[in-house]
Amino acid sequence: MEDRFDNSGPCATDALSRLIAGNERFLRGESRCAGSTRATLVDLAKGQRPFATILGCSDSRVPPECVFDAWLGELFVIRVAGNVFSPEIAGSLQYAGSHLQTPLFVVLGHDGCGAVSAALTTKREGTQHRARIQILVDAILPGLTDLDSNLSPEHQLAHAVEANVRWTVRQILNTPEGHARLAEGHMKIVGAIYDIETGRVRFLSA
Repeated sequence: MEDRFDNSGPCATDALSRLIAGNERFLRGESRCAGSTRATLVDLAKGQRPFATILGCSDSRVPPECVFDAWLGELFVIRVAGNVFSPEIAGSLQYAGSHLQTPLFVVLGHDGCGAVSAALTTKREGTQHRARIQILVDAILPGLTDLDSNLSPEHQLAHAVEANVRWTVRQILNTPEGHARLAEGHMKIVGAIYDIETGRVRFLSA
């Protein structure tokens, strides 16, 4: 099975620009994707060609299609609490890269993330959560290093949310597929934080 990009779609830079423009429309209240025509649905039934893959949190207030004002079929979205990395997530990302050939991958966290907050209570106080929630928390903990204990709880959480996004990005980049795609020069992966109160997405620098 071939696992290479064919260069026929938008480049990663163009894809990122489309996401930024979509978020700006969302912020202005000028979203264009409120509905879909029958013709659009019929066309999509023939296949999908998303221009970006979004790994986001399951939080109901952070739907990537709305946040980036994207039409049906424009984004390949994977959602899991805490936007964590796992074998199942890796399989979905590999499908997006090898079959859908999306050039841009975004790990989208958000302020006040409950999963990251739970990980902080485990890190600070040794709190153990329900069995399967703890599995989720344990996936976040390795990324929560170098947190300043002198910060207020609110600022600690903000720093932890960003650290968790960067941790997920690093894990993806460290996979064999991540190394291969970067070497080819056709893929870009970025982290981002969604502000629930304002609706703005802040893309993180490398």
